[in-house]
Order: sequence, then C-alpha cells, then structure tokens
Amino acid sequence: MTLTARFVLEAVAALGTAASLSFYLLSGFGLVSFLKDCRKKSRQSNVPDGQLAPVSILKPLKGVDPEIWNSFCSHCEQDYPEFQIIFGVSDPNDPAIEVVRRLQATYPNRHIELIECPRLLGTNVKVSNLVQMLPAARHEILLVSDSDIRVPKDYLRRVIAPLRDDSVGLVTCLYRGIAGRSLGSHLEALGISMDFVPGVLSARIVEKGIHFALGSTMVFRKSDLAAIGGFEVLLDYLADDYELGRRISARGKTVELSDVTVDTFLPAYSFRQFVDHQLRWARTVRDARRWGYLGIALTFGLPWSIATLLAARGAPWAWALGAITFVARVTIGLTTSLAVLSDRQPLKNIFLLPVRDLVAPLVWAASFAGHQIHWRGDVFYLKDGRLTRIPPK
Repeated sequence: MTLTARFVLEAVAALGTAASLSFYLLSGFGLVSFLKDCRKKSRQSNVPDGQLAPVSILKPLKGVDPEIWNSFCSHCEQDYPEFQIIFGVSDPNDPAIEVVRRLQATYPNRHIELIECPRLLGTNVKVSNLVQMLPAARHEILLVSDSDIRVPKDYLRRVIAPLRDDSVGLVTCLYRGIAGRSLGSHLEALGISMDFVPGVLSARIVEKGIHFALGSTMVFRKSDLAAIGGFEVLLDYLADDYELGRRISARGKTVELSDVTVDTFLPAYSFRQFVDHQLRWARTVRDARRWGYLGIALTFGLPWSIATLLAARGAPWAWALGAITFVARVTIGLTTSLAVLSDRQPLKNIFLLPVRDLVAPLVWAASFAGHQIHWRGDVFYLKDGRLTRIPPK
C-alpha cells in the first residue's frame, strides 16, 4: 500500500471515529434536554378525573407474544376514569382470542371488546385490522400500541395529558426491551437501550422535535386521524407508526415524547432471527428516513476506532481517540439506560457491546443489498416503504 493510500485510509477512519464521538455528545445533549422536559411534564400530568377525556385503546393482534397476559392486565388495571380496550384479530383461530376471552372474564367491569377483522385490506395486516376496529371506538381519543407492551398504572394519565393542548397532535413513548433467554434477545435489548433510544433523543435535538411515532404507544384524536385520510392511507406501509406521526406532524401538529417508559418483551431470538429482525428494522428505516439512515454510518464508534488503529498502525493518538470514543459510547449508553429507561440490563450485558457494535455495521451495509424482509412469519418485498407480499415457494 502506498503512503498516500495509507494516509487516506487513516484520515477517513479517524474522521469516522470523530463523527461517532460527535454523535455520542449530541445524544448527551438530547438526554439532558429530554430529562428537563420530563420534569415539566410530570408537574402537568396531575389532572383531576373530571378533566380526563375518555380513551379507546386499540390493540391489533397476531399470535401470542411473550408475557402477553400480564401485558394485557396492565392495561386493564389503569388508574383512569373511563376507557375501553378493543382487540382485533384477522384469523378466527388465532390463539390470542383465548387470551382476550380470559381477560374479559377476569375483568368483567372493564369495557373489553374483541373484533374479528375478516377482510385483508392491504399488505399490512395490523393496519388492516385497525381500519376494521375503528368503528367500535366510542371515544375521540385513540391509543394504539403493540400487543407486547406492558405499562405502569398511571400510564393513561400521563400519555393523555399532553393532548389537553390542541397544538399537540400525537403522543408517543420510549420503551425498554426485556430480553428473553437467548443471545439474540439480549443483543436486541442492548441495542434498544444503547443505540435506538440515544438515536431518538439526538433526532429530537437535530430536528427540533419529534416528527414520527413509535409503535409502543401512539395517542391521537380521531379528528387528526381523519385529517390525514384515516388508517387507510397506511395500509401498505411497513412503518405505519412512523408514517402516522410524520403525517400528523406535517399538518402542523406537534408530536410529543411522553415521560412514560413502557416495556416490550422480546422473544428468545436465535442469532439468525436476531439478524433477520435487525435487517427488517434497518430496511424500514432506510426507506422511511433515507438521509438519516445514511448518517447512521457515522455512529459506529467501535468499528471506526478499530479501523483507525489498524490504519495508523497503533499510533498513540489513535489509541487515545479510540479510548475517548469508547468511554463516551459506554457513558452515554448506560446513562440513557439508567436515567431515561430505568433499565439496568445493560449493566449486566455490557460485555456483549463489542458483538453488538461489530454486527451493526454489517447489518447496515447488508440493508442496501436487497428489499426482502421477514415479518411475523411472512416474507415481503419492501420498496419505498411499501410492502408487497411474496408468496411461499
């Protein structure tokens, strides 16, 4: 290798490491800003019962997720004056139906409904179910969340409070992943706490607010949903949560990141299932946020640091830059986990961070190599955010 080529590689790797360090510092600013806003929101959430709007909770289902019973019970046990829960299934033999029936028997005083959604209105079955569930919703305030979400008792009070301001169009929540008993599941949970959440908080700074939603919680008004064309406009999108938030934001309404953190229970992924899930997520973000997704390449601090060390042949300055970047990476990740998510799992799994950080750029690169994704047992072709079902061979 010529001296010029080695110098170019060294410079590119060093710039990549410096960019990653800048991202970690930006995430730190996002963390501080979010915690300040959380303190304000906690003071605003003490609303008398008489001023709390009734809510319709919509939960589309497919199959039985880990810890699904306790997750459903956490919604039924809310300290909130009036709400209904609507479950929707597309398959009359779905095993989730039995869980809902049991829930109705356990909580006879709660308004719990089960809707069968026989029509397939688009490639996104979840949204197809939501279209057919919506007529059963009695209230103006709607809450849509994934089936594997467990929530605290004051969840509804806190996520509904921001909608008292008419300028707020949607409220969404951060979440922590509760790992199952597998390497893939622990890697997934580590990524949520130390990569995904810092990324959301940094986007909140760069974009001067949140302009998308997370599927863990989406709270909005029927009128704002109607204004964007209803659930129907989302029928063929994979990232329906992102699209819903983006479209409501585009109409001039703000999207608020709640001070509530919820739990999502991760399956015991095999390593292959973990990679498939990461690839689905990567291709989803690639299509939804193209420029932001390209920028993710500048957040891989550990791989860039290793490349810098190799290119600089172990020069002292390369060791120093790598050490600073690694310390910033671990500090921001763990601080976010503990201060924002109250998640102590990364403390136990921090030894897996090098594995996570070396897999991440490989998944990022592989995401550009195709459009196929695996989602709940089906295979789809993803192009420009829209899904096309691939029939089984």
